Amino acid sequence: MASVKITLRQKPNKEGQFPLILRITRHRKTSIIYLGYYLKEEDWDEEKQRVKKSHPNSARLNNFLLKKLAEANEHALELETQKNHVTCVSVKQRIKPSAGSTFNAQADLYLERLKEAGKYNQYTSDKPRIKHFKEFLKEDVTFSDITVSLLERFQAHVKNKLKLSERSAVNHIVMVRSVFSHAIKEGAVDAKFYPFGKGKMKIKFPESSKIGLNAEEIKRLETVALEGQAHHARNLWMISYLFAGMRVSDVFRLRWSNFQNGRLHYEMGKNNKSGSLKIPEKALRILEQYKASQVEKDDLVFPELKGADFNNMFITKRTIAFKTSSVDKCLRTQVAPAAEIDKKLTMHLARHSFAQQATDVPIQILQKLYRHSSVVTTMQYQSNFTTQQTDEALDKVLNG
Repeated sequence: MASVKITLRQKPNKEGQFPLILRITRHRKTSIIYLGYYLKEEDWDEEKQRVKKSHPNSARLNNFLLKKLAEANEHALELETQKNHVTCVSVKQRIKPSAGSTFNAQADLYLERLKEAGKYNQYTSDKPRIKHFKEFLKEDVTFSDITVSLLERFQAHVKNKLKLSERSAVNHIVMVRSVFSHAIKEGAVDAKFYPFGKGKMKIKFPESSKIGLNAEEIKRLETVALEGQAHHARNLWMISYLFAGMRVSDVFRLRWSNFQNGRLHYEMGKNNKSGSLKIPEKALRILEQYKASQVEKDDLVFPELKGADFNNMFITKRTIAFKTSSVDKCLRTQVAPAAEIDKKLTMHLARHSFAQQATDVPIQILQKLYRHSSVVTTMQYQSNFTTQQTDEALDKVLNG
């Protein structure tokens, strides 16, 4: 039979408190359920699996824990009696989720899961958003307390009190949705309390303008005389542009072994889609500048990630973020002024610039170049740069 135990997980939060968990073990495989409460180590009796009287809410918490323990054991016994295939996961799934699990506990676990998955960008984006929500709430709440009304007030708070943009306010609501979905998946809350979807809280991102460099600006960027770091930053930008707006993370990951028989073969980091592109002559000339540093066939082309531990995804993505920031700063402060470009020059702008120059390319071809799963995604992205029809309509009205 599966064994069930209530214990403290030995990973404290910033306040030095440990999360209470229900640990289910079967055939040396373990699954845990976070119970939504944190305790100081001195307030917990590990042997008796009880909260000590030194805690102000010990009686209420112990009643809650007894119910949870009894519920878990009951389901484990029921599965054994029915001769079902019993696993720690199956016991966990039979335990009825509760609205009593608190946001703070699940938000901390959500961030922990992001870190474990190596999702550095999402982790660093959602961490301050969670902090803002906790400060807005002033005290921990259960998921059943997170209503549409509360979310609307929080969204207004982000815009009016924190003075953040509409898009940022929406991203704060997306964070709450992500934590809620995580809590449901963990079995910590019943899906009936989910406040998003039809007839509930709707998430709608504001439209944002995407503007790339025009052909003349790209020409100036390509031909301006540069040296040192500015020259290298320009090379990285051009490689991104020449390979259909390749993402900066993929530019940094390029290896010499990716280039074979006049083509670039690589797997896109964001969606793991593989593909092949012809190597433009301009790209060959740029790559030749880095050949001298090649030792092995599988060496990285560019220096940004040399020495990085690719087995640690979180650290790798953090390094990519730092290096991107450094390159972007060089593009803005050195390259753009030299090329007489007044737009905010960043690595990501290379992607927008390619899209802006590719408005006459058939959408199905662009889908392959961008490696989008759906042509609808390509159409939505490309619509940001297609102005010919509206320009012609305006000319027709104004010029007769």
